[in-house]
Amino acid sequence: MSHPNLPITEVLVVADCWQSEPDAETVIQRAVAAAAESVDEDVADAEVAVMLTDDAGIRTLNSNWRGMDKPTNVLSFPALQPEGEWKPGDAPRMLGDIAIAFETMRREADEEHKPFDHHLSHLAVHGFLHLIGYDHENDGDAEEMEALETEILAHLGIPNPYADRAGTH
Repeated sequence: MSHPNLPITEVLVVADCWQSEPDAETVIQRAVAAAAESVDEDVADAEVAVMLTDDAGIRTLNSNWRGMDKPTNVLSFPALQPEGEWKPGDAPRMLGDIAIAFETMRREADEEHKPFDHHLSHLAVHGFLHLIGYDHENDGDAEEMEALETEILAHLGIPNPYADRAGTH
């Protein structure tokens, strides 16, 4: 059964290291769907692109777009939204792009003793929330975003990813 508020989520694997995780696309699709179902934002008839890359690829993106010459786990690039209201027959509107780095994500999952698919779900949810306007630039926004992430992940049967890191963002 499809939910009327779900965006189209395209997953692009651009790094061979992801071949060791053949369920990654399914995990991401499920996480983005859960996030879309949990927010008030209208994301129906919208598209999200998720690029599964490696540390070298995300380091380049991080350097080019954020001026930080180091790899990170996830980056989100919200798309500019066109003026006016979307109408049936229009091309799908892009919410934006998410990039997830395999090695950093794998290392974090291992260090935090979390199943790979749980951490991947968390990063997909986190990236999606950035696309629709959530951020963690200050403590209040971080607490709001983390609470929403925790709620979404609970719907997926995934424990609170912040439970062991109380007070950090």
